[in-house]
Amino acid sequence: MFTRRTLALSLAAALALPFAASAQSAYPNKPIRVIVPFPTGSTTDIIARAISDKMGQSMGQQLVVENRGGASGTIGQAAVAQAAPDGYTIMIHSSSHTVSPHTFAKLPFDTVADFTPITPISSTPNVLVISPAKNIKTLQELLAYGKANPGKLNFASAGQGSATHLNAEKFKLAAKIDAQNIPFKGSAEAVTEVIAGRVDYYFSPIAPVIGQIRNGQLLPLAVGSPRRAAALPQVPTTAEAGVPGSEFNFWIGMFAPAKTPAAIVNRLQDEVAKALADPEVKQRFVTLGADAWTLEPAAFDAYIRDEIKSNAALVKAAGLQVQN
Repeated sequence: MFTRRTLALSLAAALALPFAASAQSAYPNKPIRVIVPFPTGSTTDIIARAISDKMGQSMGQQLVVENRGGASGTIGQAAVAQAAPDGYTIMIHSSSHTVSPHTFAKLPFDTVADFTPITPISSTPNVLVISPAKNIKTLQELLAYGKANPGKLNFASAGQGSATHLNAEKFKLAAKIDAQNIPFKGSAEAVTEVIAGRVDYYFSPIAPVIGQIRNGQLLPLAVGSPRRAAALPQVPTTAEAGVPGSEFNFWIGMFAPAKTPAAIVNRLQDEVAKALADPEVKQRFVTLGADAWTLEPAAFDAYIRDEIKSNAALVKAAGLQVQN
């Protein structure tokens, strides 16, 4: 029966539609907070700022980067998981996002259920760097030293369970060497210790070490990616240097809290793709040794789920200690 009440409800719904469409089309109408779960100066932070600046120009609202470093990125992840799903809090994170479920016994969030993947932004090769004072010139020399001196090698990482840690563990397994992880709070500390020679080597993103490579403070032995890095074309991959099966894809991507409206997610993905096509951003990425990479949200979600599974196997094979 079509009563006066149902008529009123129908009219209310019809009137609400233009307002809902108007509110959504008005997005964003205030600054957007971009949480980066690593310190200032990290590769994730540098990429986040390059993209955020360009997106802000296009969207007419500032994207404000907020660094929430610590606990291998999980502090920043938790802040985003608990944020309102309204498009005004987003996260730019790295491959570490798919590692934390396997390296922490308890997390205040679910890596799949509490986030909406928006798009990858870049694939950024890690480069194995060492101090020239170590007097090791090639990857094969490093491996020879490690095999002749079991247990004496160590390597830096930007935190237990970080992407830099997983890259080094995958390399260690493939190379069949014994080396100890020395975790730091971020790349800056790790680089300092490797330059000083107190830590033997580090699979670093290119951006934090390209200056030290060019001025001779660090020697690049190989890149951990499946193909050579455009910023270091003379440096072989670890596979080319004799360690097949050691390839590791270090990526940086954008996420929103779960239940963020699809229209907002799609708008953000479109804006990232637009920013990546900008000549200024392209040149910035070349300087950073990063390759632009974007996917539709559904494809990125599938990629994340697959990588969580593959990282579970890697963490188990490496025998990594689970943190409380």
